[in-house]
Order: sequence, then C-alpha cells, then structure tokens
Amino acid sequence: MKKITLLFLFLTSIGFSQVTITPNPFEISQSITISLDANSSATDCNGLNNPTKVYLHSGVGDETNAWGTSVVGNWGQDDGIGEMTLNTSNNRWEITFVPKTYYSLTDAEAASITNMGMVFRNAAGSQELKDNGCSDFIFNVGSFQITLNTPTTSTTILNSGETLPISATTSLTASFVLKANGTIVDQKSNSTTYSYTPTVTENTTYVLEATNNGETKSASFQAIVKPTVTEAAIPTGMKDGINLNPSDNTKVTLVFYAPGKEFIHVIGSFNNWEINDAYLLKKDSSKNRFWIELTGLTPQTDYSYQYIINANLRVADPYSTVVLTESNDQYINATTYPNLPSYPTGKTNHAVTLLRTGDADYVWQTTNFTKPKKTDLVIYELLIRDFDELHSYDAVKARLDYLQELGINAIEFLPVMEFDGNESWGYNPSFHMALDKYYGNTTSFKQFIDECHRRGIAVIIDVAFNHASGQNPYYRMWNTDNGGYGGQASSDSPFFNPIARHSYSVFNDYNHSKQDVKDYVKRVSQYWIEEYKVDGFRWDLTKGFTQNCTGSDACTNAYQQDRVNVLKEYADYQWEIDPDFYIIFEHLGTNNEETQWVNYRLNEGKGIMVWGNHNHQYNQATMGFGNDSDFSWISYKNRGWSVPANVSYMESHDEERLMYKNLKFGNSSGSYSIKTKNTALAREELAGAFYFTIPGPKMIWQFGELGYDISIDQNGRTGNKPILWSYLADNNRKKIYDTWSKLIKLKQRYEIFETSDFTLDVGNSNGLNKIHLTDPSASEIKNVVIIGNFGVTTQSISPFFQQTGTWYNLLEDNSTINVTNTTANISLAPGEFRVYASSPATLSTDEIIANDNLFKIYPNPTKSHFALSKEVLETNIYDVTGKRVKQYSKEIIKSNFYEVSDLKRGIYFIQIKNKNNQTQTKKLIIN
Repeated sequence: MKKITLLFLFLTSIGFSQVTITPNPFEISQSITISLDANSSATDCNGLNNPTKVYLHSGVGDETNAWGTSVVGNWGQDDGIGEMTLNTSNNRWEITFVPKTYYSLTDAEAASITNMGMVFRNAAGSQELKDNGCSDFIFNVGSFQITLNTPTTSTTILNSGETLPISATTSLTASFVLKANGTIVDQKSNSTTYSYTPTVTENTTYVLEATNNGETKSASFQAIVKPTVTEAAIPTGMKDGINLNPSDNTKVTLVFYAPGKEFIHVIGSFNNWEINDAYLLKKDSSKNRFWIELTGLTPQTDYSYQYIINANLRVADPYSTVVLTESNDQYINATTYPNLPSYPTGKTNHAVTLLRTGDADYVWQTTNFTKPKKTDLVIYELLIRDFDELHSYDAVKARLDYLQELGINAIEFLPVMEFDGNESWGYNPSFHMALDKYYGNTTSFKQFIDECHRRGIAVIIDVAFNHASGQNPYYRMWNTDNGGYGGQASSDSPFFNPIARHSYSVFNDYNHSKQDVKDYVKRVSQYWIEEYKVDGFRWDLTKGFTQNCTGSDACTNAYQQDRVNVLKEYADYQWEIDPDFYIIFEHLGTNNEETQWVNYRLNEGKGIMVWGNHNHQYNQATMGFGNDSDFSWISYKNRGWSVPANVSYMESHDEERLMYKNLKFGNSSGSYSIKTKNTALAREELAGAFYFTIPGPKMIWQFGELGYDISIDQNGRTGNKPILWSYLADNNRKKIYDTWSKLIKLKQRYEIFETSDFTLDVGNSNGLNKIHLTDPSASEIKNVVIIGNFGVTTQSISPFFQQTGTWYNLLEDNSTINVTNTTANISLAPGEFRVYASSPATLSTDEIIANDNLFKIYPNPTKSHFALSKEVLETNIYDVTGKRVKQYSKEIIKSNFYEVSDLKRGIYFIQIKNKNNQTQTKKLIIN
C-alpha cells in the first residue's frame, strides 16, 4: 500500500499557473505533456529571459525526495536531453513522454513513485526557473489523488470552541477517515466528496485519509487555539537573534523583533517542529520584541529552528549566522563544508536557522596584524566560485603564495553573506548575518582570514545592504505575497519600501531612513567585524541609500543629503568596533557627494574611500585608440582631495575584461596588431606601468594579472566563467604577472609613490603618455619618470627628466642611462614603456626571510601541471620516501610548464637549483 502524507504544503491536484501537466491526474506509465509559460510573472524566483531553448531538468521519487535517484537532464549542456519545443499556437514550451520510460524505471521502481520534481533552464544552464519561493516544481504521480478544499491554509487559528469546516474531493471513489491528534473522529465510505465540521478546543493536528483499492492518500493540517502571550521584559544584555549563555551551554535566549505580530512560537528539532505552547515566546511590548529561553540543550549538537508567526508564517531567524536550505544544501560537497547538518526534510519548509551551544571559541593565531596603509593598498577582487574549482576558502588559502608573490596586500571577496542559491555573484543576499555555506564553514573562513593576516594581507568583503531577496524573513513578514518571496513590501513594513526610492533597484529596497533598518545594519555590520576580524567593507550600490528618487536616474545620480547622512552614520557604526576599518563605497556619483565621505572624520585619520572606475579609458589606451583614453581622473588631486581615497581600477567584476576587447577591437598598423594575442598581452604590462605607479589605492580583478580574455558576458553576465590556471604556463601571460609584481613592490616599498607632487600627461591622441613623481624629502628614490607609447607605430617622446645625470630603468635590472639633456627625445616602439628613477631600486624576492618562500609553485595544490616563480637551472620531484620520481629537461625548465598528471595523488617535494647554484626544496600537493 502506498501512503502519502502532505505536511505543511498542500500538494493537491497537478498544476501551477506557469507549468501544467496533461492529463491530470496521470499514471507513471501514461503519456504526459508538460507545458511551460516561460514568460509567466507567477514567479519572481530566477527566471528565463526570452530563451531560444528551454530544457526540462527533472526526476521522480517519493514524498520525502521528489527527485529520487532517477534524474534526467545534464545541467548546462545543450545536448537535447530534456529539450522542450515551443508551441507557437499557445506560446508555451512543451515536452511529451511516458515517465516510466523517460526515467528508465523498472516495474518495482515505478510502483514506488509518488512524486515528480522539476526545474527549467536555458541551454547554457545560466538561467533557471523555479516555483515562487525558489522551490522546485513538485507534482503528484498517480490517477488517485486527494484535493483538500477547506481549510485553504495548512494552519487555521481559532478561539477555543469555534468550528473548523473541512471538505475534500478525490479523483476516484474512496473511503475517508479523519484523525484528530491521532484519534479517529469521523469516517465516510464510497464517495468522491467529504465534509465535516468539528469543534476545536485545543491545538489539533488533523489527518484526512482517503483510500481507494488499497492505496491511501492523505492531507495534514492544523487548528491552533489562539494562545495567551506572557508580557515580560527581555533580560538585560540580550541582542536580536541568538544569545548564548556564557555560564550554561545547555541554555540559549532567542530574541525576535516583530512589531505588530500577535503571538510567535519557536519550532525546531528540539520539539519535532510542532507548535507547542511550551515554546510560545514571551513579549516585551516596550521593545516590540518577543523572546524565549531554551533549556535542556545538549552542547555541541546541531539544532535547527524557525519562528512561526501567528501559527502561520514560518521564517528563519533574521539574525541567523548559518542557515540550512531545502533546495541548495544537497549540492554542497563534504570537501567544501565537512559535516554539513541535514535540512529537516518533511518536517518544515523554507530556510531554517542552525543553532549550536558549547563550541570552543576560535583561537586566533595572528593577533598583531596591522592593516596596510590606505595609499599602499593593492586589492585583489575575487569571486571564489570562478577562482578555484573547489570554490572554498580553503582553496583560496592554498593559492595565497601566488597572490602574495604578486604583491597584493588585500583580498576583496564578492559577497559571502547568505544568498539565494549556490551559483551566484552574491548580490542577492537573503540573510545578511549568515555566512553562505557554498564557500565553506565559519571555521574555514576564520582560518583563511587568520592566514591572510599572518602574511600581512587584509581581508575586505563586499556587502549589499541596499536590498534583500524575497527569502529575507523581514521581507516575508510584511509583503503582498502572503509571506511568499514575491509581490512587494506592504506599506506597514518597518524595513522595506513597497517601491524602490531610487532608479537602480534590484530585489527589495531597504528604507534607510527607518530606525529599524539602521538598527539592523548596525547589528549585522558590527557582528562581521567582531566575529571574523574582517578589515573592511566595500558597500555595494550606495546610490540606493536615498529616499528621494523613485524612478529618476537624474535624481539618483545627483547629490542627496539624506544618503550622505545615513552612510556617515553607518561608517560610525564600523569605526565604533574597529577605528582603522576600511570603508569603501561603490558610488560612482558626483564628486561633490563623494568628497563629503572622503573628508568625513579625516582629521581623526579616518575618511571613507570610494571606487574609481577607469575601465573605459584604460581599455581605449590598451586598444591603441588615443581618443577618449584620458585616465587622469585617477589622480585624487584632480578631484580636489587632500588624500588618495579613490580605490581605482582598470577592471572589476562589473566591467568588460581589457584583454577581451584588445583581441576583439584592438587597433593596428602594418604588421603591428593589438588583435594578436602576444601583442595584446604586452599592452597589459604597459597599462600596469601607468596604473600602479600613480599614488593611491589600486584594485585588480582576478586573473587580470594573466591577461584573462573571457568576456564578462560569457554564460551570461553573472554566469560561471572558465577557471584558467593553465595561463601560468604561457610565458607571455606570466610576463604580465611578473611586471605587475615588480610595479606593485615598487609602489609599496618606496615612498616616492606616495608623493603628492606628481603630474600626469596622459590621454594624448598620439598615445604618448608620461608621469612625473617628485619627492625631495624621500629617503631613497626622489624622482621618477614613466614614459610609454600607447600608439601603434614607433614614436619619439620627450621625457622631461627632473635632473641631469644617471637614471635607472627600474624594470630592467636598474640599467642606466646618462641624461645630459632632460628633454632629449627617446624612441619607443608601439607598446613600449620605461620606468626611470633617479636612484636604483631593489625588487629581488630573495629579500624574503623565510627560506621556504624563496621560490613559489603555481598552482599548488595542482592536478596536472605547475609553474615556478623563478628561472632555475635544475628541477626534480621526490616522493615522501625520498625517491626521485621526475627529472625535467632543460627544454621543459625553459618553458616553465611542468607536467605532473602522471603522478598519483599525494605529497611530493620539488627540489630546484637556482642561478647561484643553491638548492632549495618546497612541498607540492597533487590532488
């Protein structure tokens, strides 16, 4: 006998507004047609954007797992498996098949199938359509089905003594049994309709069972008697969210801000996810908060919980630090997140909060970290998903040798706060205080930051406090979608605007003029600083923090005093915890407004930094077009500032890659063509010379140092991009890395690159550019001249040296020229540049004290190959027993591409002999 119990959700008859199955109902061996309206507005979760192809990704199973193990569809592959056909007569995408055949089921397997799960995707797999609420579409299988008509919700709230009308229909004649809290209270035979009206005097779980020919289907629903809420003051010192008891790890106090709500229960793994008045929260009306102390918990045990509001709406704690989700967690592997707690499938739905007590505090190993000076900052912006195929903090930590040798002193992650789904840039946050699990657990994040600090590298995270996705509990509690993920915020929302008050809206717009929002931002932002010791925030889309500009670009882009005020207030929240915290705004607005932030509390050594986008101008220059290539706005002096507060960049996650446009649109003259790969790569070295040497903080987008040439729009703007560590084997790409590394080290080691006495002669139509830096008080280098030819023909440039005498070409081992005429022309081939200084510079990495850092291996760990950071004379590999397993020829050593795919997984040791005939050894991990 097959038995299905429908908990919480009413999975009754087949059909959603955007997806239908005919016939309805159907058997597993019957031909069915699945029909999709890809342009339906019935769901705002993900979606397909005018697809040219639509693929069905589906499976069959039972009520505990609708997908089972019989899944059909290859995600992201345009292979025809699951491909649907557009029916032009109704503009719906359709596919017809017999489920038993389509899913290759045996008779025994087919007999156990009760549910079918599905989602829809475009050919590339970069777009996905799910049900409203970001859940998979789930359909019942079988010609015998029950439909519960009343009550229409899973929970009904009544006063004691009121009645609950119950009615249902079945697709075939059935016998009905109604149970209340497990006891039979009514029966009816041989009918397709059922009705009954019990009187309710206590909390009751009803189960209505319908049986036909030995097959039983059932629906479960609850009647809740409205409880009496106890009024009591919140204990002193409690914060919103989870409050661990420092003296008793069997207790925890939960505090929930929920103005206007009548009563709230906590449900979870500690009470079988059932409403029980023993878990009714007390209310502190003076603070609009509900609270409860949980007792009897077992330390170091995984618990999960939700709040259920008015016995109806289930939400996770808005201040969750880790959440579990029903449709994403199964795709997170154990390597990324060991011992990931399981979602309570079949017990509840929507996100749940993870709760643990009794865990030891993380012991920080680096306690004396000093942040790099702002003007010295070279930030490496990084999307973990597209940086390493293991997509984890541990994987990035294993690449720190590579980044440290490059010279960067800060890493900026795209948002790591809990976001919808797994594959994302992260700008769709749902729980701002929770760490997204797709990149690892909280310990691995702390270990990563700890290791960065040990190496002198700051960690900055991108934060999106402008908005939240539909999964956010505070959005769901006040919206027009009855607590769903769609609709819009209702007018009584203490947090969100029904309609965005700026013109760059995405998701749901916070109203930052409300004290509730300010309190939320303060609590969350300070938590990340205190808990994880992050060194800075890059604030996304700060233009959206105004309340003045609904639908108007001109207004949104203009100076707005209200957002100046609120963002200064938010800066104070961060500096309250860490006085040296980096605060960076992605504003890209008026100079007047950004100046307000740059100068804020500057006399105290603070001040806010802002993003400076110079992608277009630098790309015009690298492509060989002098027109519109004036990047002089990169100079903070041109903006009227007294400090270099602009975090400038040639590339960011939001901008097209320089190399992609070099290759596609580059200029040419005769045999010199920027569309040729090696020529285009050399132009990146040239750009670096006119970028890192300009005083002020700088930012690199990941793999820009290797000339990444994949378009930002490949697989869609936010879609996955190829991870190309193989670039390291290309000497011309590695030359960019090496040149930029030298330039970064110059910037950070020599005070001349912090001087305020500098001039930029750039953006000239002929492509001849130069930079002068002067600092008579500098202890070493006092004058620098950079000259470069961004044109496509050989040209001569007058350098205007500050003095006669000996000058040193810093990037050519301090080779010298004797200057007798400061304006005498120097001939430069197209793409050629020189960095001259009045004194020599030391750039040798041999200055590094730690002996095991004298040479670097990239990548490490590796699967198939590696490269070395230095030219060597000999290279050998030994296994852990000391046996030599690889010896490389001079030709391979010269190519700097070392193949190891023939070696088994494990730990090895690379031994090299350098140019000084010194032998050095370093560990290599092959996975």
